[in-house]
Amino acid sequence: MRQANVLYKKENAGVLTQLDDGSFLFKYHDEWFKDINKPAISLTLPKTQQEYLSEYLFPFFYNMLPEGSNKQTVCFENRIDTKDYFGILITTAKQDTIGAVTIKKIIP
Repeated sequence: MRQANVLYKKENAGVLTQLDDGSFLFKYHDEWFKDINKPAISLTLPKTQQEYLSEYLFPFFYNMLPEGSNKQTVCFENRIDTKDYFGILITTAKQDTIGAVTIKKIIP
């Protein structure tokens, strides 16, 4: 199991988890959910207290991944399998993303 904090404008909004079977969970932090001034991180992941579960990386997070030669370079330089989407995400989305969301690996 691997986990990462999902930050919205540098504030902890929730946790993204890759389970041992390769599926994914996303859950908003209770504090984020309860604060009516805090938005959902995506239209496809509305604020709820329940966990979102998917066999595949959620499209919102998948769309944060590099493509083409950029993906190949990231994978080569960091020794990441090109199909390890979670690994690529936590490597590339920790600082400089197009939107307000960044991803920070949780180190056990």
